[in-house]
Amino acid sequence: MTDLIKNIGQIWRCGNLYRTARYDALGIGSYQDSYIVNVCAHPGITQEALSKLIFVHKSNVARQLGSLEEKGYVTRKTDDNDKRNLLVYPTVKAFEALKEIERVNEEWDALVLGGLTDEERKAAEKLIGKLAENAGRLIEKEYKKEAETK
Repeated sequence: MTDLIKNIGQIWRCGNLYRTARYDALGIGSYQDSYIVNVCAHPGITQEALSKLIFVHKSNVARQLGSLEEKGYVTRKTDDNDKRNLLVYPTVKAFEALKEIERVNEEWDALVLGGLTDEERKAAEKLIGKLAENAGRLIEKEYKKEAETK
């Protein structure tokens, strides 16, 4: 593993610790914030589509959504058009939490990017964006392989 990938992993893990500490009042962990953000952005999304959107295994998505449903952040309903699909909707509580999640994420970004010039920020964003695109394409290929073998 290259130092670049190790450093990206370290930043991600540190960000998770930071966010989890600040989400205490919400009763969620750092891994659940992306679910709330994306369900609020895509009300009625299927669990499978959410899984692909955030690059998390379907079983983990089901488990996390179950936890968020128990906490009152989302509701899940069977799709009338396809009974195999569960549609996920945000609650008022999710939209209220979204404001705090966005605030904490902005705070983390400002802290971790502190000391970088605008030019350095843009360059880092561009390079990391390319890495994310590459990673996403690789996973999409894996999804396709998996679907073809079923």
